[in-house]
Amino acid sequence: MFPARFPSHPFFWPPLLQMLLLLSHAVGRGLGRASPAGGPLEDVVIERYHIPRACPREVQMGDFVRYHYNGTFQDGKKFDSSYDRSTLAAIVVGVGRLITGMDRGLMGMCVNERRRLIVPPHLAYGSIGLAGLIPPDATLYFDVVLLDVWNKADTVQVSTLLRPPLCPRMVQDGDFVRYHYNGTLLDGTTFDTSYSKGGTYDTYVGSGWLIKGMDQGLLGTCPGERRKITIPPFLAYGEKGYGTVIPPQASLVFHVLLIDLHNPKDMVQLETLELPPGCVRRAVAGDFMRYHYNGSLMDGTLFDSSYSRNHTYNTYVGQGYIIPGMDQGLQGVCMGERRRITIPPHLAYGENGTGDKIPGSAVLIFDVHVIDFHNPADPVEIKTLSRPPETCNETSKTGDFVRYHYNCSLLDGTRLFSSHDYEAPQEATLGAKKVIEGLDTGLQGMCVGERRQLVVPPHLAHGESGARGVPGSAVLLFEVELVSREEGLPEGYLFVWHEDPPANLFEDLDLNKDGEVLPEEFSTFIKTQVSEGKGRLLPGQDSEKTIGDMFQNQDRNQDGKITAEELKLKSDEDQELVHEEL
Repeated sequence: MFPARFPSHPFFWPPLLQMLLLLSHAVGRGLGRASPAGGPLEDVVIERYHIPRACPREVQMGDFVRYHYNGTFQDGKKFDSSYDRSTLAAIVVGVGRLITGMDRGLMGMCVNERRRLIVPPHLAYGSIGLAGLIPPDATLYFDVVLLDVWNKADTVQVSTLLRPPLCPRMVQDGDFVRYHYNGTLLDGTTFDTSYSKGGTYDTYVGSGWLIKGMDQGLLGTCPGERRKITIPPFLAYGEKGYGTVIPPQASLVFHVLLIDLHNPKDMVQLETLELPPGCVRRAVAGDFMRYHYNGSLMDGTLFDSSYSRNHTYNTYVGQGYIIPGMDQGLQGVCMGERRRITIPPHLAYGENGTGDKIPGSAVLIFDVHVIDFHNPADPVEIKTLSRPPETCNETSKTGDFVRYHYNCSLLDGTRLFSSHDYEAPQEATLGAKKVIEGLDTGLQGMCVGERRQLVVPPHLAHGESGARGVPGSAVLLFEVELVSREEGLPEGYLFVWHEDPPANLFEDLDLNKDGEVLPEEFSTFIKTQVSEGKGRLLPGQDSEKTIGDMFQNQDRNQDGKITAEELKLKSDEDQELVHEEL
């Protein structure tokens, strides 16, 4: 009904009577002066009947204010109200655009403060009044609530509410940020919030995509920081406001939580958290790696962890099996190293994110513990720990029967097996494929009493599937000590002579001279040759079983006895390309 820019408004005074007056601050009634004996008021009477607890700013001369009011006469009759127009009064204070009493009554007011003003006629419309609305010599009563105040000299105001202890990086122009916010007017009225939308607000800073005040207010923010950003209207939506939620000339307050930030030019960031001593090898593209990890967003939200599955993540490095940033970040690590890998979204899951735990444009942080890695071309690594002091002329070889002690662990130190848990050393015939290939290789060429460390890659151990107690694709670490060795027999032999066999072997075997050799006779004869040092059995086997197998090989018709026609030496059989043996 009364546009704020015209003198017909009941709060306005003609420009020629502009006054610059300041009020003294007081609480309660009687901020103005009444004349003696209840005569006419000399000044505005101010009753501050609601004062907010916090008052960061008070109205000063030259400030722009937005407020609601009800205007009444002494009898309570209303002559004007901003509430009836559903529009706040918005105007500059103290420059003569309001009636003098209102100018004075608004001075020193806080946002959300409520005042009752009694304005005498000479500070309102005087003896003339306002035709059809305000009678001459009328005292006016105003109930006012201040909702906004700002000044053209204002800048963006930033208050840090919570700053994380570590701030690896702060927002700069050109960065892409993801943040949550609550947006309110200066009086606390909420106009927008990202929390109700199920996602962060994602945008570039300093590129004109945001209002100028927010562009400025986000600069210097750390990931995880909470800020209160107060923006004057001329750095927000100005005279036009925005839709129905942000009125014209409104100051805006944003409570911001920065989730993460990155720059499109960012590369993978690496931080070594723990480096084991004696790193002799670093991972390269093509290596197969087993590692544990915790994956989190930049604000600390955990989105995945290998520990929760009680299983390492196993993959090739530098082959495109994992996100590019992780492919880059794992190269150059040592076994046992703990490393933090920060990956910008363009090297992770990009603008779309993945699943319901990694949002679009999210920076990812992986805390990685490398358990082991190997290359499919790796041989067994052999390191001699100690040798016996005496000269060693003979070493273990394929076919030898060996006894050895061992400790077996993963490269992270996890103990798997040990021969010391049993009463006797481990036994094996080298080359007989009774132990994993890498251990068989590592036990060859050893002196009795020698100690070695063996690093066995999985393709020479238990492979991708692993074994009972051994994870798949695990590199194994052995410490072995050769306790004893017995020279083996040629392949395919169960017994060999130390000298030439008897000229008439069948007659010597036929102890009772009945023309046939029974199992008891055969066993007695072989044991005698061994005890007299004339021959030896295949080491590492049950001698009774070995002798029984030898008898079965010679009893060609399986009638339980050996005849002269059946008996043949292994060397003779080899010449005849027959593969039985003695």
